[in-house]
Amino acid sequence: MTTSLLQVRDLEKRFRAQKSFFQAKQYVHAVNGVSLELNDKETIGIVGESGCGKSTTGRCLLRLIEPTKGEILFQGRDITKLSKVEMNKLRKEIQMVFQDPMESMNPKLTIREILSEPLIAHKIPKAQHVELIVKTLDLVGLSEKHLFRYPHEFSGGQRQRIGIARAIILRPKIVVLDEPVSALDVSVQSQILNLLQDLQEELGLSYIFISHDLGVVQHIVHRIGVMYLGEMVEIGEKEKIFDKPLHPYTQALISAIPKSDPDEVKERIILTGELPSPSNPPSGCKFHPRCMYATDTCRSAKPEMREVEGRKVACHLYN
Repeated sequence: MTTSLLQVRDLEKRFRAQKSFFQAKQYVHAVNGVSLELNDKETIGIVGESGCGKSTTGRCLLRLIEPTKGEILFQGRDITKLSKVEMNKLRKEIQMVFQDPMESMNPKLTIREILSEPLIAHKIPKAQHVELIVKTLDLVGLSEKHLFRYPHEFSGGQRQRIGIARAIILRPKIVVLDEPVSALDVSVQSQILNLLQDLQEELGLSYIFISHDLGVVQHIVHRIGVMYLGEMVEIGEKEKIFDKPLHPYTQALISAIPKSDPDEVKERIILTGELPSPSNPPSGCKFHPRCMYATDTCRSAKPEMREVEGRKVACHLYN
């Protein structure tokens, strides 16, 4: 039986978008009513186009960006209500790996110093530092000889391994992975994905894997949540969504995955129109201007997330 580790309920993040002092306050709903659940030792993927709010969702889960509304329950405890001191203590349990590790590393520090930072922040005895760092480097496929090198002396794949090492050195329960392989060559991507799966098995980690590439997500996740303009439109088990996507947006995303078999005949769904501005989203269903099945109901009423064929989907087609 799976155990719920993280529950997100109606998460919302608004950014103020006032263009001048004399204009009325305007807000952009980057994340609007997102709910999901992460089980122990599970990987859930959050996918969607650039600008759909998936990275903002990931950062809100760690309160790197403060949520506007909603609950984030970690082992039953709402972390949105924690003080700054309490939240800093909890960060030992929830860590993050960023898309570009160079942007999150101090180029003036050696790898030993970079990996020492979380240990110092969480008051791990100094006598244990070297042993923990060397052991963690070994877990990610690096070694003791890399301790005194600087970030610029490594390849992109090696730097991402260092980023992963920094995230797991405190042995967290959850790691949020924000586009962790999108900047890497295809051959290196597969190595990092295999590494993440090995670490999950060895350390009992749970992942939230954020990506725009469903082809990558397919190989590592157990469940998938599809986002569009800040809202979750479909969420369910990977096999069910890939075998039979229900939401028209999910269907279009999956149809865009490159074919592995050149002889396979696959119909590509081309979305029409431009991605609407999040500062001025369409009424009703936000996807209706680009949907081939849109009706008057879609244009006027927002669809509710409902259980359909073993997953949840927000679409008037399934009322």
